[in-house]
Amino acid sequence: MGFTEIFVSTHDEALKRAAALDGGGPAAPEALRIPDITDFEVEQLGDLAGAAVHAAGADYELAMVDVTSDSLLGVPPAMVRALAELLSYETEGDGNVLEDVASRWAAEEDMPFGAEEALGYVQRLARLAGSVDPNTRMGLYVWSS
Repeated sequence: MGFTEIFVSTHDEALKRAAALDGGGPAAPEALRIPDITDFEVEQLGDLAGAAVHAAGADYELAMVDVTSDSLLGVPPAMVRALAELLSYETEGDGNVLEDVASRWAAEEDMPFGAEEALGYVQRLARLAGSVDPNTRMGLYVWSS
């Protein structure tokens, strides 16, 4: 199995990044690269994040962004918001929403990593999502091999 890379970019830059990745390009320093998962697992994380911040029912399906790349998908705004909210969402009681989501994600069928590693991925992804400014032309993109 390959890997999935998640990054913040403009549409045009995302297409260039996808072409570089399609050609075997190295990881971008600001991107999150997760080995042995696909876009399906990213969608699972979106569903878990949405439920955790009480935004369930929104569309968390990644969408093709351009016909020139089958491997590049866009993260819908609802998922970007839910992921970003994981950093600051407050719950009643002792629970940490971000840790809970990471633990649940790691427990999904066939996940190649445990809760501790998932926590690092979810924290970095939440930070990436939080850096997306809806007032700019930036978006969150997923490239999967």
